Amino acid sequence: MTWTVTAERFDSPDATALRRDYYDEVASRYWQRPATEAEIAEGLADDGADLLAPPTGQFVVGRHEGKAASCAGLVLTEEAAPGSAELTRVYVRPAFRSTGGGGVLLAAVEEEARALGVRLLRLDTRLDLVEARGLYAKHGYAEVPAFHRRNPYAEVWFAKEL
Repeated sequence: MTWTVTAERFDSPDATALRRDYYDEVASRYWQRPATEAEIAEGLADDGADLLAPPTGQFVVGRHEGKAASCAGLVLTEEAAPGSAELTRVYVRPAFRSTGGGGVLLAAVEEEARALGVRLLRLDTRLDLVEARGLYAKHGYAEVPAFHRRNPYAEVWFAKEL
């Protein structure tokens, strides 16, 4: 079973579908009910995804046996901390979890970050996103004090020096 991860435009068909699935899952968990199509569309509208492209960031898509299965975004945050970036929209479709794809995805986005001169990756997440928190901890991300309050849903913050 082969995983590949490559940089891809955030608005390609596969990237768009992955971002939609990501938002559907995080919103549905938060609301403890399935998100509606209208809620998903509203959440994706003006969500800042345009920052996930050079020169402000990067987006990667992971494929398992050629099928789009995961994604992650990187937003440069030089104004907040020189040499830093935020990891965002990290997602592995449920059917592909526990196949090693999350680690491959993080390694690839970290390599993209290094190529952009990033020395510190930071992220925020929620307590109910247990799989994500476990993935970050397993791959060297340490829980840190809150470094911003922009995301009203953030409950825990992580960072990793590259």
